Amino acid sequence: MCLYVSKVPNLFPLYESLNAHFGDLHWWPGESPFEVIVGAILTQNTAWRNVEIAIKKLKAKGLLHPEGLLTIRDDVLEELIRSSGYYRVKTRRLKSFVLYLHEEYDGSLERMFLEDFRHLREKLLRVKGVGEETADSILLYAGEKPIFVVDAYTRRILQRHGIICEDASYGEIQKLFMTHLPHSVPLYKQYHALLVNTGKTFCTKTPRCGGCPLNKEG
Repeated sequence: MCLYVSKVPNLFPLYESLNAHFGDLHWWPGESPFEVIVGAILTQNTAWRNVEIAIKKLKAKGLLHPEGLLTIRDDVLEELIRSSGYYRVKTRRLKSFVLYLHEEYDGSLERMFLEDFRHLREKLLRVKGVGEETADSILLYAGEKPIFVVDAYTRRILQRHGIICEDASYGEIQKLFMTHLPHSVPLYKQYHALLVNTGKTFCTKTPRCGGCPLNKEG
Protein backbone atom coordinates (compact mmCIF):
# COMPACT_ATOMS: atom_id res chain seq x y z
CA MET A 1 0.00 0.00 0.00
CA CYS A 2 1.41 3.37 -1.01
CA LEU A 3 0.38 6.31 1.12
CA TYR A 4 3.10 8.45 2.66
CA VAL A 5 6.45 9.54 1.31
CA SER A 6 7.52 10.13 4.92
CA LYS A 7 6.21 7.85 7.66
CA VAL A 8 5.18 10.70 9.95
CA PRO A 9 4.26 13.72 7.82
CA ASN A 10 4.09 17.04 9.64
CA LEU A 11 0.85 18.65 8.54
CA PHE A 12 1.14 21.73 10.73
CA PRO A 13 3.60 23.73 8.53
CA LEU A 14 1.26 23.25 5.57
CA TYR A 15 -1.67 24.46 7.66
CA GLU A 16 0.23 27.43 9.05
CA SER A 17 1.36 28.58 5.59
CA LEU A 18 -2.18 28.42 4.21
CA ASN A 19 -3.73 29.97 7.28
CA ALA A 20 -1.32 32.89 7.19
CA HIS A 21 -2.22 33.50 3.54
CA PHE A 22 -6.02 33.09 3.58
CA GLY A 23 -6.95 33.80 7.20
CA ASP A 24 -10.10 32.51 8.87
CA LEU A 25 -12.49 31.43 6.10
CA HIS A 26 -15.63 30.83 8.22
CA TRP A 27 -16.62 27.81 6.11
CA TRP A 28 -19.26 26.21 5.72
CA PRO A 29 -21.78 29.03 5.06
CA GLY A 30 -25.27 28.35 6.33
CA GLU A 31 -27.82 29.78 8.73
CA SER A 32 -28.81 26.39 10.15
CA PRO A 33 -27.52 22.80 10.26
CA PHE A 34 -30.22 21.76 7.80
CA GLU A 35 -29.14 24.44 5.33
CA VAL A 36 -25.59 23.09 5.59
CA ILE A 37 -26.83 19.59 4.83
CA VAL A 38 -28.82 20.74 1.81
CA GLY A 39 -25.74 22.60 0.59
CA ALA A 40 -23.57 19.51 1.04
CA ILE A 41 -25.91 17.49 -1.17
CA LEU A 42 -26.40 20.19 -3.80
CA THR A 43 -22.72 21.05 -4.13
CA GLN A 44 -21.89 17.63 -5.57
CA ASN A 45 -20.35 18.19 -9.03
CA THR A 46 -21.05 21.91 -9.19
CA ALA A 47 -19.66 25.28 -8.09
CA TRP A 48 -20.89 26.77 -4.83
CA ARG A 49 -22.31 29.87 -6.55
CA ASN A 50 -24.82 27.60 -8.29
CA VAL A 51 -25.80 26.08 -4.95
CA GLU A 52 -26.34 29.53 -3.43
CA ILE A 53 -28.91 30.34 -6.11
CA ALA A 54 -30.83 27.15 -5.34
CA ILE A 55 -30.73 27.73 -1.58
CA LYS A 56 -32.00 31.28 -1.98
CA LYS A 57 -34.95 30.00 -3.99
CA LEU A 58 -35.77 27.38 -1.36
CA LYS A 59 -35.62 30.04 1.35
CA ALA A 60 -37.83 32.40 -0.64
CA LYS A 61 -40.49 29.67 -0.83
CA GLY A 62 -40.15 28.86 2.88
CA LEU A 63 -39.07 25.30 2.10
CA LEU A 64 -35.63 25.09 3.67
CA HIS A 65 -36.63 22.71 6.44
CA PRO A 66 -37.10 18.92 6.56
CA GLU A 67 -40.90 18.94 6.37
CA GLY A 68 -40.84 21.36 3.45
CA LEU A 69 -38.58 19.17 1.34
CA LEU A 70 -40.39 16.02 2.38
CA THR A 71 -43.79 17.20 1.18
CA ILE A 72 -42.93 19.31 -1.88
CA ARG A 73 -43.63 17.72 -5.27
CA ASP A 74 -40.56 16.45 -7.07
CA ASP A 75 -41.14 18.53 -10.18
CA VAL A 76 -41.44 21.73 -8.13
CA LEU A 77 -38.26 20.96 -6.21
CA GLU A 78 -36.44 20.20 -9.45
CA GLU A 79 -37.20 23.67 -10.78
CA LEU A 80 -36.11 25.36 -7.56
CA ILE A 81 -32.72 23.62 -7.51
CA ARG A 82 -32.15 23.57 -11.28
CA SER A 83 -29.13 25.92 -10.96
CA SER A 84 -27.21 23.29 -9.01
CA GLY A 85 -27.07 20.93 -11.99
CA TYR A 86 -28.17 17.27 -12.10
CA TYR A 87 -31.33 18.64 -10.51
CA ARG A 88 -33.42 15.50 -10.98
CA VAL A 89 -30.74 13.34 -9.35
CA LYS A 90 -30.26 15.86 -6.55
CA THR A 91 -34.01 16.06 -5.97
CA ARG A 92 -34.02 12.30 -5.36
CA ARG A 93 -31.01 12.63 -3.05
CA LEU A 94 -32.58 15.42 -1.00
CA LYS A 95 -35.80 13.41 -0.77
CA SER A 96 -33.86 10.31 0.31
CA PHE A 97 -32.14 12.21 3.10
CA VAL A 98 -35.27 13.90 4.49
CA LEU A 99 -37.15 10.60 4.31
CA TYR A 100 -34.33 8.94 6.27
CA LEU A 101 -34.40 11.79 8.80
CA HIS A 102 -38.19 11.43 9.15
CA GLU A 103 -38.18 7.64 9.50
CA GLU A 104 -35.16 7.34 11.81
CA TYR A 105 -35.38 10.50 13.92
CA ASP A 106 -38.89 11.87 13.42
CA GLY A 107 -37.41 14.69 11.37
CA SER A 108 -35.12 15.90 14.19
CA LEU A 109 -31.51 16.75 13.38
CA GLU A 110 -30.88 17.19 17.10
CA ARG A 111 -31.82 13.56 17.70
CA MET A 112 -29.77 12.41 14.72
CA PHE A 113 -26.63 14.13 15.93
CA LEU A 114 -26.97 12.65 19.42
CA GLU A 115 -25.80 9.34 17.93
CA ASP A 116 -22.15 8.37 18.07
CA PHE A 117 -20.81 10.00 14.93
CA ARG A 118 -18.97 6.88 13.76
CA HIS A 119 -22.17 4.87 13.88
CA LEU A 120 -24.11 7.75 12.32
CA ARG A 121 -21.58 7.92 9.49
CA GLU A 122 -22.25 4.27 8.65
CA LYS A 123 -25.98 4.96 8.55
CA LEU A 124 -25.61 8.10 6.42
CA LEU A 125 -23.57 6.15 3.88
CA ARG A 126 -26.56 3.87 3.39
CA VAL A 127 -28.72 6.83 2.31
CA LYS A 128 -28.95 6.89 -1.48
CA GLY A 129 -26.70 9.58 -2.92
CA VAL A 130 -24.68 10.21 0.25
CA GLY A 131 -21.03 9.28 -0.26
CA GLU A 132 -18.08 9.64 2.07
CA GLU A 133 -17.35 13.30 1.35
CA THR A 134 -21.00 14.31 1.73
CA ALA A 135 -21.47 12.26 4.91
CA ASP A 136 -18.35 13.75 6.48
CA SER A 137 -19.36 17.28 5.46
CA ILE A 138 -22.70 16.73 7.19
CA LEU A 139 -21.01 15.40 10.33
CA LEU A 140 -18.32 18.09 10.55
CA TYR A 141 -20.14 21.21 9.44
CA ALA A 142 -23.75 20.51 10.46
CA GLY A 143 -23.15 18.17 13.39
CA GLU A 144 -19.93 19.67 14.79
CA LYS A 145 -18.32 16.22 14.88
CA PRO A 146 -14.50 15.81 14.71
CA ILE A 147 -14.11 14.07 11.36
CA PHE A 148 -11.93 15.32 8.50
CA VAL A 149 -13.47 15.91 5.07
CA VAL A 150 -11.45 14.78 2.07
CA ASP A 151 -12.17 16.17 -1.39
CA ALA A 152 -10.52 16.33 -4.80
CA TYR A 153 -8.57 19.47 -3.88
CA THR A 154 -7.13 17.76 -0.79
CA ARG A 155 -6.03 14.76 -2.83
CA ARG A 156 -4.47 16.90 -5.57
CA ILE A 157 -2.52 19.15 -3.20
CA LEU A 158 -1.16 16.30 -1.08
CA GLN A 159 -0.21 14.29 -4.13
CA ARG A 160 1.64 17.19 -5.78
CA HIS A 161 3.54 17.85 -2.57
CA GLY A 162 4.64 14.25 -2.23
CA ILE A 163 2.60 13.43 0.87
CA ILE A 164 0.37 10.76 -0.68
CA CYS A 165 0.53 8.51 -3.69
CA GLU A 166 -1.92 8.53 -6.57
CA ASP A 167 -3.78 5.43 -5.43
CA ALA A 168 -4.36 6.51 -1.81
CA SER A 169 -7.96 5.84 -0.78
CA TYR A 170 -10.36 8.30 0.81
CA GLY A 171 -10.04 6.47 4.12
CA GLU A 172 -6.25 6.52 4.03
CA ILE A 173 -6.14 10.26 3.38
CA GLN A 174 -8.66 10.91 6.13
CA LYS A 175 -6.68 8.75 8.54
CA LEU A 176 -3.57 10.77 7.71
CA PHE A 177 -5.17 13.94 9.04
CA MET A 178 -6.98 12.35 11.96
CA THR A 179 -3.86 10.52 13.13
CA HIS A 180 -1.46 13.45 12.92
CA LEU A 181 -3.72 16.32 13.99
CA PRO A 182 -5.72 16.93 17.18
CA HIS A 183 -9.36 15.90 16.93
CA SER A 184 -10.60 19.48 16.77
CA VAL A 185 -13.75 20.58 14.95
CA PRO A 186 -12.53 24.19 14.37
CA LEU A 187 -9.16 22.94 13.12
CA TYR A 188 -10.71 20.41 10.75
CA LYS A 189 -13.15 22.99 9.40
CA GLN A 190 -10.49 25.59 8.75
CA TYR A 191 -7.95 23.12 7.34
CA HIS A 192 -10.47 21.74 4.88
CA ALA A 193 -11.55 25.24 3.86
CA LEU A 194 -7.92 26.27 3.35
CA LEU A 195 -7.26 23.28 1.10
CA VAL A 196 -10.39 24.03 -0.95
CA ASN A 197 -9.35 27.66 -1.43
CA THR A 198 -5.81 26.64 -2.33
CA GLY A 199 -7.15 24.15 -4.86
CA LYS A 200 -9.41 26.74 -6.45
CA THR A 201 -6.84 29.54 -6.47
CA PHE A 202 -3.48 27.89 -7.06
CA CYS A 203 -3.53 24.09 -7.26
CA THR A 204 -5.88 23.92 -10.23
CA LYS A 205 -5.75 21.16 -12.83
CA THR A 206 -3.07 23.25 -14.51
CA PRO A 207 -1.14 24.42 -11.42
CA ARG A 208 -0.49 28.12 -10.81
CA CYS A 209 2.41 27.85 -8.41
CA GLY A 210 3.45 31.50 -8.57
CA GLY A 211 2.29 33.16 -5.37
CA CYS A 212 1.07 29.93 -3.80
CA PRO A 213 1.85 29.94 -0.06
CA LEU A 214 3.06 26.34 -0.40
CA ASN A 215 5.57 27.26 -3.10
CA LYS A 216 8.79 27.76 -1.14
CA GLU A 217 10.41 29.34 -4.16
CA GLY A 218 7.46 31.67 -4.78
